[in-house]
Amino acid sequence: MINRGEIIRVLDGYSLDNLSICVLGSHSALEICRGARDEGFKTIVVCQRGREKTYAKYYASRVRMGRSVGCIDEVVVLEKFRDMVRADVQERLRVESAILIPHRSLCVYLGYKLLENELRVPLFGNRYLLKVEERDVERNQYYLLEKAGIPHPRIVKDPSEIDGLVMVKAPEAARGFERAFFIASSEEEYYRKADEMVRKGLISRESLERSVIEEFIVGTPFNFNFFYSPLDGELELLGVDTRRQTNLEGLLRIPATAQSEVLKHVELRNIEVGHIACTVRESLLERAFELAERFKKVCEGEYPPGIIGPFALQSMIVPGPPHEDIVVYDVSVRVPGSPGTRFTPYTEYLWGESMSVGRRIAVEIRAALKEGRISELLT
Repeated sequence: MINRGEIIRVLDGYSLDNLSICVLGSHSALEICRGARDEGFKTIVVCQRGREKTYAKYYASRVRMGRSVGCIDEVVVLEKFRDMVRADVQERLRVESAILIPHRSLCVYLGYKLLENELRVPLFGNRYLLKVEERDVERNQYYLLEKAGIPHPRIVKDPSEIDGLVMVKAPEAARGFERAFFIASSEEEYYRKADEMVRKGLISRESLERSVIEEFIVGTPFNFNFFYSPLDGELELLGVDTRRQTNLEGLLRIPATAQSEVLKHVELRNIEVGHIACTVRESLLERAFELAERFKKVCEGEYPPGIIGPFALQSMIVPGPPHEDIVVYDVSVRVPGSPGTRFTPYTEYLWGESMSVGRRIAVEIRAALKEGRISELLT
């Protein structure tokens, strides 16, 4: 495993006056790059061939109508995203004094083994913590939530123990990084629906073995997007969002009386395709901060140095008694990937201006450079 000392030695060879912010060309690269440009950093996007036009053409830095537009300064095009770990590509990024910003696509396309053992480019955040999002890791998010005393859906260990409504989450057969879902209320229904999804090719027997059976929580979904600054030990709420999913969204727009008929012909899918910025009642904010503080603290003990920068608690707000509470069903320990959070009021309440996740990262890096503490943000 790459240790932090190795990364600090790489950093010793960097030109700190000319740092570049680097990101994989997917997920939330534009948000990251716009924020970096706003703080005066050069931006580099690493793309897979056939997926580069968004970054190389439409959002490339250039002059239009006498104005500077775009936010992508350089595009590195590779045949496959995983080629990013090739020695020549890594050297090219190090020559550019690049700091890599992690998001979900980086974890998916490179994988945790390459991130932890092969990628010797300084990464903003904690590269050793990223893998906790996966259900088959020993000290995963469920372990962390449990240890932190954070309310979360009860995990059913075996289909024979199903005694109420549950949601089954299994890796898709075609795209292992996406999860297929189905709902069951009994062992018989579990096997019937699982067999049907295997028959349709949506999941495999192997992925079913890796599935998680969770208590089904009925509530209102909200994602609380936080940022922790190691520079001053402060925790911030950057914004709140909820998600748009296909083709669940379309089904929900159909009258309930017609939904069962539609489901005879259409397989229900809930793959995330977008986000909606939103707000929550202020009386819930203190509880959200309390849970975030607990999660941050347990991560410091289990995965030193703990959380650096952005993370999200994907939650359901459920009714009382005695009052509404927050149940966390998923976590993100990197850029959450919801650019619309900048249009919620929470950063303006704190900073006096709206600030995206990408901009907040760049502000942190700029402050660390000024204080001579950049190494504290990197692994």
